[in-house]
Amino acid sequence: MDIALFERKSGYEWHIKPFGKMHVPGVIFASESLLREMDAKVYEQVTNVAMLPGIVKASWAMPDAHWGYGFPIGGVAAFDADAGGVVSAGGVGFDISCGVRILHTGLHVEDIGAVKSKLADALYRAIPAGMGSTGAIRLNAAAMDAMLEGGARWAVERGFGTSADLERIEEAGCMRGADSSQVSMQAKKRQKDEMGTLGSGNHYLEIQMVTDVYAPGTAVAFDVNPGDVLVSIHCGSRGLGHQIGTEFLKRMVIAAPGYGIALPDRELACAPIESSLGKEYLGAMRAAVNCALANRQILTHLTRQVFSQLLPEARLSLLYDVSHNTCKIEEHQVDGRMKKLYVHRKGATRAFGPGHPDLPKKLRDVGQPVLIGGSMGTASYILAGTEQGMQLACGSACHGAGRAMSRHQALQNWNGRQVVDNLEDHGILIRSPSMRGVAEEAPGAYKDVSAVVDAADGAGLARKVARVVPLICIKG
Repeated sequence: MDIALFERKSGYEWHIKPFGKMHVPGVIFASESLLREMDAKVYEQVTNVAMLPGIVKASWAMPDAHWGYGFPIGGVAAFDADAGGVVSAGGVGFDISCGVRILHTGLHVEDIGAVKSKLADALYRAIPAGMGSTGAIRLNAAAMDAMLEGGARWAVERGFGTSADLERIEEAGCMRGADSSQVSMQAKKRQKDEMGTLGSGNHYLEIQMVTDVYAPGTAVAFDVNPGDVLVSIHCGSRGLGHQIGTEFLKRMVIAAPGYGIALPDRELACAPIESSLGKEYLGAMRAAVNCALANRQILTHLTRQVFSQLLPEARLSLLYDVSHNTCKIEEHQVDGRMKKLYVHRKGATRAFGPGHPDLPKKLRDVGQPVLIGGSMGTASYILAGTEQGMQLACGSACHGAGRAMSRHQALQNWNGRQVVDNLEDHGILIRSPSMRGVAEEAPGAYKDVSAVVDAADGAGLARKVARVVPLICIKG
């Protein structure tokens, strides 16, 4: 990326002045080195998003930003329905509510050494992973609709966890406004056998160890200490979310001219928030969010079962669950007054600061846990939302390392078996049904997650709390 295209506001904030049909500035949060390494398509997509009707404040991109469908991955934008704002299926993405949850185990790294290999094998047997993976749960039509409208609450009511889990999940485990009637039969068909499965791509279940703590006071509130063993689950709404995204993008492209919307890019297909199509998409999208929340809840139950057999002293309580790839109604300050906005986060996560009423009481004083996933073999990070971040980008932060090369390029550079063997030499056990998938997700195919996190911290989007490294990775 040519940094001459930007006005530098700080060491980690770069602005694009509005030009052409842009309604608001473009803003990229990154170090100079990360910005230089970004592909030029990010600049194009950030400026295109700034042209959409009803956008407010800015079109933002997080430090892990890279080219995506319509919006850059790592893109954030907020829209005002009262100003003709739109909702964009491309601004949410295909894997709706792909997200991360972290579980405490109450164990120290020394506690799992003797059973590490057995634990890896048992988790691999218990957690269906890979393209087209299916689980033991079969949903009929009534159960499907109940799940889509109940989310993690539905799962807990059926014995997949406890009410205490719901306190540590965004939306308290169930996103209001979900409308299962707006989810097509094809989307439901794709999901009926996929509950409690990881899927493929960058999804994983990891057993991790805390190596460093940067903010001791916040770490106490989060209950993370050096040497602690954690469980991280990264997955989303599987085939259902992808089907919803595909179907509504097609409908929005066709409908846009009728709404008087001139799209700067067909991939930015959208509809007015207050239109019938916009409301139908929001109902379906929220149902997909609930699907993802229920899916992660079931995976948590399966993980607890494995631990109860091999490490019965483990407690596996939930630290937090955050979603990426969503559009949420939130109140943020615009021109000095609070406004209800529709905040799109694509490959980005909510990062609310201290005092926010939506946070659990035990976390409210320190801010929301922000969970930044690594890339199999690299570190992951736990951060906390900041008040500054609420002003900078509507309480948003990056969600991971971000790809540095395509999956095709990764296949040309790495062999899956060699990746697995190399990571085992470094004490990281990989279990996966696909060596091709492992090669596509090789750690070297991603940006330096530490550099990305340092940029988010430096920009003030969120502050570093702890660093963790993988011990076991179940990979789709």
